[in-house]
Amino acid sequence: MKFQPEHATGVNVITRHDPTGIWVGSTRHAGSIIVPWKGEVRDWPVAEPSGATAAHFEALLDCGPELVIFGSGRRLKFVPPAVLRPLIERGVGIETMDTAAACRTYNVLAAEGRCVVAALIVQA
Repeated sequence: MKFQPEHATGVNVITRHDPTGIWVGSTRHAGSIIVPWKGEVRDWPVAEPSGATAAHFEALLDCGPELVIFGSGRRLKFVPPAVLRPLIERGVGIETMDTAAACRTYNVLAAEGRCVVAALIVQA
């Protein structure tokens, strides 16, 4: 019986996270990032949830997500609904959780073949 999870070819997988960074595959990212289910992982210039703007979330639409998982850092912190308006207006789902939970949730959804994007804040 095989106990290792299977991952679809070309799908980004978060392999590790800690307070200093997030690994997607074998690549370590020390700052906040955007992880689409497929395609290039990008830096995300948001260091704190309070610094997030509608433009930051609007940039996620370029990835074509059906769902965005927002990792708010070490602790769960919500952003004002006005900041999420670009996603809401396009009918994209948004879930907020701490970054560790967001990493785990992203992997489950990506493994299911969902068009998911993780927007993850890293707070060292």
